[in-house]
Amino acid sequence: LGGHHHDDQLIVIANSSSPLHPQPSTHKKDLIIMNAEALEGRLLFAIPKKGRLHEKCLSLLAGADIQFRRHNRLDVCVSLNHPIALVFLPASDIPSFVGKGNVDLGITGHDVILEAEMQNYVTEELRLGFGKCSLQVQVPEAGPIKSVEDLAGKRVVTSFEVLAGEYFKKIDDKLGLTGDNRTKIEYVGGSVEAACALGLADGIVDLVESGDTMRAAGLHAIATVLPTEAVLIRSSQPKHQHLSALIEMITKRIAGVIAADKYVVCQYNISRDRLTQATQIAPGRRAPTISPLEDEGWVAVSVMVEKKRLAQVMDELVAIGAEDVLVFNLDNCRV
Repeated sequence: LGGHHHDDQLIVIANSSSPLHPQPSTHKKDLIIMNAEALEGRLLFAIPKKGRLHEKCLSLLAGADIQFRRHNRLDVCVSLNHPIALVFLPASDIPSFVGKGNVDLGITGHDVILEAEMQNYVTEELRLGFGKCSLQVQVPEAGPIKSVEDLAGKRVVTSFEVLAGEYFKKIDDKLGLTGDNRTKIEYVGGSVEAACALGLADGIVDLVESGDTMRAAGLHAIATVLPTEAVLIRSSQPKHQHLSALIEMITKRIAGVIAADKYVVCQYNISRDRLTQATQIAPGRRAPTISPLEDEGWVAVSVMVEKKRLAQVMDELVAIGAEDVLVFNLDNCRV
């Protein structure tokens, strides 16, 4: 065996000539050792193995028709219908693996790239529209600290040492703080929100999605360091040029899945003399599709509308005389 399986590493690689070997264990059917030759020539695509991005990534892969079967205890599996191997890694490791060219594509958080200081080594191909949250400075709501300037020079606990350090360096420099008077950044791996209540910190820097956890801990935000979301990344210096066409195809497919999740198709009938008003309400991505009806003076219109605007658009169309307003969800698209 070329190595051992750990939660924060890749799968075991076997040097045997057989592609797949059962491994004696308490769950024989679940543990399979992947031969290195099985990955030869395949595009390696890194996916978060757990956490807030994992389930969404699986939906994205399904929408892009990247089919696979992952055995329970393996962190690598091959696609059944493309020359792709999926590598399941901690999201925090993915920027380094992609930036160094060990894997060709990856999905991780924008904040994770900056925390790993890999922004010069990876290219963000797509913002994926999920995993949205903010890296915020939070302090006790009932305490005396009301701004980041009040917090400067005190103790800040975080899992994001690099980003918090850069942020407070600017604040400290602006305020002219030096030596022991500068902000003290201390790292903890989890349960950051408990640090203030335990007397370990005067403030924290952590990711906030809804804010419920912070409010329950008696904290509130005084500044946002960074808005973030999931991103599709590739290496800025790719090692495998022959995979460029496959990378482009995957990127376009994923972009189509994202667009399909963002838009619906709205169809309606309207008199031709009100068509200009209607197209101002719902102009579509490029332009509406307009077809004449048997009833002279009327047209049928088909247009893409953002889901978040749909209810308002429908109300406004009906208000100017649109009839038979129908909405269709998209499973996939290319836009």
